Amino acid sequence: MDVPCVRVAREEGEATRRRLADADLIADGYEITVADGRLYIPVVDPDAVPDDLEVVTRDVPTRETQTTPADLLGFEPSYERLGRAALLDEDDPERARTIADAIVESDLPLETVLNKASKIKGETRVRDWELLAGEDTEVVHREYGCEFALDLAAVYFSPRLATERHRVAEQVTADEQAVDMFAGVGPFVVPFAKRGAETVGVDINETAVAYLRENARRNDVADRVTAIHGDVREVADEYVGWADRLVMNLPHSADEFLETAVSLAGDDCTIHYYDIQHEDDPFGPGERAIREAAEPQYDVAVETERVVRSYAPHELNVCLDVRLERP
Repeated sequence: MDVPCVRVAREEGEATRRRLADADLIADGYEITVADGRLYIPVVDPDAVPDDLEVVTRDVPTRETQTTPADLLGFEPSYERLGRAALLDEDDPERARTIADAIVESDLPLETVLNKASKIKGETRVRDWELLAGEDTEVVHREYGCEFALDLAAVYFSPRLATERHRVAEQVTADEQAVDMFAGVGPFVVPFAKRGAETVGVDINETAVAYLRENARRNDVADRVTAIHGDVREVADEYVGWADRLVMNLPHSADEFLETAVSLAGDDCTIHYYDIQHEDDPFGPGERAIREAAEPQYDVAVETERVVRSYAPHELNVCLDVRLERP
């Protein structure tokens, strides 16, 4: 079957395989093959593969020895993977239990199964989970060479945004000062710091900030990470004019924090502004809000408009990369 594969010299194969495994990019259902002195490693998302690796399409065999949940169920279940956890979104408790049992009995390296039991709620953006398999709701997730511990019942985290986080992190340089205004457990802060930037992460969720500190230690970047518990509007005075880069990943209400963002911005600052808007005008409201907050103090240039994902019928989760420069 034709699937996307990373093609790499055989002597570099094991190091590349580990690198892709750390990013949860290996397609477990297919065999890694060797041909003409090169290794072909099947991947689940070719767009998420680091730019320095070559991606090709190749006919590779399915993994015959691996029993999948679909083999046991007779249908392909829908779930997200986060570390060694499978995340379900099933309304029918009996169906959820059946899928959970099949995941545990399969050959996939998954130990925990959780089913969403509520929508995201509250100021800290957490949800309730039903634990169907495993010991608790804490997981360790690997993403593009970074490792994140987190408790899904106590913090917000979306594995679907891994590619977007990587896109932003690749823009960071070692001489930067960066602030994530809603940092969570550090999925932007930690990779920024690994690229050499001095980073500040602020979050109103005290548990998330504790995990941010732990994740900075896990990834050997604690010396470049400052983690602050609190409302960024109340702690920003310590960093006025400090930031070369700002992340504003609070899509439903980031506009309420733009005055603070402008106060944090240095003379030349890039803002990654996340928004959720109707598909008829997904970028206009965000750009207008940023211009209203920043002009004429700054010249405002929208450098990138990007649809991150579909959020709901006719609604899009988008990102605007916006550069502020003092005239």
